[in-house]
Amino acid sequence: MSPALLLLASLTLAQEAEPAALTIERLFASPDLDGPEATATRFSPDGGLITFLQGKEEDASVHDLWAIDVDGGEPFLLVDSRELVPEERELSEAEIQLRERARITGSGIVAYDWDAQGNALLFPLDGDVFYYDLESGTARRLMETSAAETDSRISPGGRYVGYIRDQDLFVHDLEGGNEWPITSEGGDTLSYGMAEFVAQEEMGRSTGYWFSPDDRYVAFTEIDESAIPVSYRVDIQGDGASIAEQRYPYAGEANVGIRLFIENLETGVRVEADLGDEADIYLARVNWTPAGQVAVQRQNRAQTRLDLLLADPETGESTVILTETDPAWINLTNDLIFLNDNSFLWTSERSGFRHIYHYDSAGGLIAQITDGEWQINAIEGVDPDSGRVYFSGWMRDARQRHLYSVSYAQAGETPVQVTSGQGWWSGISMGPAAQTFVASFSGPTTPPNTALYDASGERLRWIEENALNGDHPYAPFLDHHITPQRGTLAASDGSELHYVMYLPSGFDPAREYPAIIHVYGGPGVGRRTRLNWAPLDHQVFAQAGYVYFMLDNRGTPDRGHAFETALHRAMGGVEVEDQLAGLAFLQSLDFVADNRIGIWGWSYGGYMSLMTPLQAPGAFAAAVSGAPVTDWALYDTHYTERYMGTPQNNPEGYEQSSVFAHLDGWETPVLIMHGMADDNVVFENSTRLFNTLQERDLPFEMMTYPGQRHGIRGEMRSRHRLRTMLDFFDRHLQPGE
Repeated sequence: MSPALLLLASLTLAQEAEPAALTIERLFASPDLDGPEATATRFSPDGGLITFLQGKEEDASVHDLWAIDVDGGEPFLLVDSRELVPEERELSEAEIQLRERARITGSGIVAYDWDAQGNALLFPLDGDVFYYDLESGTARRLMETSAAETDSRISPGGRYVGYIRDQDLFVHDLEGGNEWPITSEGGDTLSYGMAEFVAQEEMGRSTGYWFSPDDRYVAFTEIDESAIPVSYRVDIQGDGASIAEQRYPYAGEANVGIRLFIENLETGVRVEADLGDEADIYLARVNWTPAGQVAVQRQNRAQTRLDLLLADPETGESTVILTETDPAWINLTNDLIFLNDNSFLWTSERSGFRHIYHYDSAGGLIAQITDGEWQINAIEGVDPDSGRVYFSGWMRDARQRHLYSVSYAQAGETPVQVTSGQGWWSGISMGPAAQTFVASFSGPTTPPNTALYDASGERLRWIEENALNGDHPYAPFLDHHITPQRGTLAASDGSELHYVMYLPSGFDPAREYPAIIHVYGGPGVGRRTRLNWAPLDHQVFAQAGYVYFMLDNRGTPDRGHAFETALHRAMGGVEVEDQLAGLAFLQSLDFVADNRIGIWGWSYGGYMSLMTPLQAPGAFAAAVSGAPVTDWALYDTHYTERYMGTPQNNPEGYEQSSVFAHLDGWETPVLIMHGMADDNVVFENSTRLFNTLQERDLPFEMMTYPGQRHGIRGEMRSRHRLRTMLDFFDRHLQPGE
């Protein structure tokens, strides 16, 4: 071999041996650096099969339906979305909105539903409804129409498929093969069987119809938006613009009118459920009891009262059997579990922390099942034979989440921790009678893995091991991986605040580094300091030479009700105070350049990345604000009024929580980013700020994204967003110095 070829070969080997640096291009490319992940796991009704969604290796954004036998064998592809539909048609506006509300970012099969007998699966694809028969192994479209069908679902008895088309509720009879409309009046401001905007976005309710367990009845909503004025939103796309009419319920303004009907599918007789005399309410949840009654959770407009009603499906008459009240607000859950004797389990934060209570069928308290200064996240399942309830939450460390069990038959038992490890358990799906469960685990050095476990927590088999070995997509970058440091700070009231801090690549304690604070800070959304596998964009910032810091301030969830309600009626107060405590901590560190600290966040974090520098002029060297709320009067009713009341009954609170009230402190260089078709934090939040800053001759930078909504979607745009942020911080924080 010639000397030139020997040199070339040696250089090639050296390059192959050199650890790879994580780039923005690779971060958003396929295969996903987090590795293959099983999502939306479900047990078949007989417990013999587990189904899940998984992205394609060549394109992680396109999902297929997979399955695995609980007794053995490898996972297998059940339905290839691209074999059924090689090219999906353009989504309808209704589908786009539903996916945006549900934070669904991919394509292909994005949701599915089992029938109660375990014979078939149902899933939306290409604007239609597909029915997959397990025996024949084939999938077929149930209907082909020019209109899109949304919110498709198999009835519990397996006879019907329900779906929404053109704002009406339809039923397809799987036995007869025919369909018929339950309603036909939908259109304009009337919708049937649908969840209104705030139900989808803020209340965790994505549907507006519910079949009875025996398939005899269907309960469904009527939504009347006529009282909400039309807001004209300019959706600016890359190739033009359109005027979108949206009836957006701004804080303090009108909500939808809502009614609940119950129809007998055998006779066609329809009755209206009595929701009480108060019209301005929220329909929070609807369930069916084992005795065939409709259980309705009704929330008052102020969200300080939650009533549980039982309605007769034949007459619509209802009775209130339980009422929760709170001087601040009541957080909604899905923790209403009816037992075979018609008693039920319920969770409440009335003690200051969410705990489980057992009630009889008439709403009489039988016993409080759990108690203490620790938090339940959700009831996950019930074993009726042993009288045990399984729940997720934390008992010792709020940064972790585990599965626990406790007896509801014998009150006073100490809960037993089922899962193990130092980290975060999620996606918990209990098998029949809670004898087994599927769950995903991740930790600071463990990307999400999914397995089947027995009720004691012993792993029975992997579903997706996602081992971080030499074959893992992230393996080439492990040598540069940075494990963060963790600690606590004290808030002014003595509350313990958790933080996470990444030190830069090649950290030298004798040097001074710029720092970036990543903030969310709002109530109701998961905290940033979880003991889990963190988003890999954190690595990009740290490997670019920054100290990357996150702190969970008062107002964030899962730390008890008092910790969260600290911001009641005064957002932009204690959250900012706590983030400034984090800033002071960073400034106290010898290796942090105290004059080169930036802050960034998105949504509530975008709000915080404006409010925090404004209340500490000159303390930050740069800020990036993504999709920020700038005035809470521009946000929706259910979210904003839960925390702030209305502009009418809390004018001073709204004034002080507005970015505009603090513009005299505008000193920090700011980059504002926003999707130009955002229908959640509407673009007006930013344009109103742009206008005011220009009127006052105050400097700022902006980056807008045509056609994008509240999230910036797609590989190339995601790359562009992160690169734009890093370029801005590099210019102002100078990490190379």
